[in-house]
Amino acid sequence: MSESEPREAKVRLRRGILERRRARGPEERARAGSAVRDALMDVPWLAMGGTVACYYSVGGEPDTRKLVTALWKRGAYVLLPVFLPGGDLDWAAFDGPDTLAPAGHGLLEPVGHRYGPEALARADAVICPALAVDRSGTRLGRGAGCYDRALARRGPHSPAIALVHDDELVDSLPAEPHDRPVDAVVTPGGGVRVFDAGVWPGERP
Repeated sequence: MSESEPREAKVRLRRGILERRRARGPEERARAGSAVRDALMDVPWLAMGGTVACYYSVGGEPDTRKLVTALWKRGAYVLLPVFLPGGDLDWAAFDGPDTLAPAGHGLLEPVGHRYGPEALARADAVICPALAVDRSGTRLGRGAGCYDRALARRGPHSPAIALVHDDELVDSLPAEPHDRPVDAVVTPGGGVRVFDAGVWPGERP
């Protein structure tokens, strides 16, 4: 396989997934958000304080706003990303919906103190977006590399957890050397699926 083949395959996959996501209605996205929230809130260590990096969903992504609020209300210190001009991610704390402001492309970002890209080294878990995940933990992002760089900075015992719709958990995905796999995936219909039990704290769900 040539170096360009995985890249070209990813472009085709992204196009199809984004088209399907645009067709998902708000009720479907909200149901998906409730299901992934409930699945993750059933993981005891994740809901009992600590620092959790998450994201505020946009477009056809499974809704994470209920999850962010639930984690925050249960005492977790929730970090949300702030996109930097160079394509990197900074992180700031979520302290309720009133602490967010529009940031373009439909995104909402926290307006408080920024802790720097290295903040993920102190996170107990990183909940990250994905367009698709395969059954070995390969993650397909949007192509900018923001989360690949961010996941490279997390701690050695901080699991990366991707959230996707049920049909976005697939058998296999093309991968390039810079791609960072995830340790678990959550789908609305299937709950939590763990790939790397060595990183996942406690017992395998």
